[in-house]
Amino acid sequence: MDIGVSSMQLDQAERGFSFQSDGPLDMRMSQEGESAADFVNEADEGRIADVLKTYGEEPRAKRVARAIVAARPITRTSELAHVVRRALGYKPHDKKDPATRTFQAIRIHINRELGELADGLAAAERVLAPGGRLAVVTFHSLEDRMVKRFLRERSGGLPSGSRHLPEVAAKHAPSFEQVGRGVRASDDEIARNPRARSATLRTARRTGAAAWPETPGTEGLL
Repeated sequence: MDIGVSSMQLDQAERGFSFQSDGPLDMRMSQEGESAADFVNEADEGRIADVLKTYGEEPRAKRVARAIVAARPITRTSELAHVVRRALGYKPHDKKDPATRTFQAIRIHINRELGELADGLAAAERVLAPGGRLAVVTFHSLEDRMVKRFLRERSGGLPSGSRHLPEVAAKHAPSFEQVGRGVRASDDEIARNPRARSATLRTARRTGAAAWPETPGTEGLL
């Protein structure tokens, strides 16, 4: 599983995923349903702030949301980027553009990306034969956290909890084993492909146990 937006989508300005080139504020992978422009122009300030904080881990989400509401209507990627930069302050020599978190958050929300990942992990657990390998490449901390917790739980690992309470027994037999540590791209790979700098690979092997009936959730991750 290779999670995230494809380079082809990012590089097409008309898809509206990136602020590197001006384009319509769209961001829909399926090109159906609510667009990013619909969201920033119709959602209330509190809802926008929640999305920016939850999916973009933006520490000044309320300030950005207030600026977005004040600048409506916003229909272009360049317009949204300008609003965020002005709200947070931006200097050309800054390592990271302050608009990055806002664009990530809105994209994740519009496309239900964490929900799709949860569905995909559950589907992989169902279809893999005993001994089959699951490999997942994620590109930001929320995705990686979800995969890490899924593999920990499905391999029998449980939160430690309090030492004063009885141990919590696993609900089901482990459906995965040989869970690998997260692997990051090497300096050489990043030099060849800068977009690999945020990638993390996690792997595990399917056991012969039945798939768990629960679909992995996002609670506790955000």
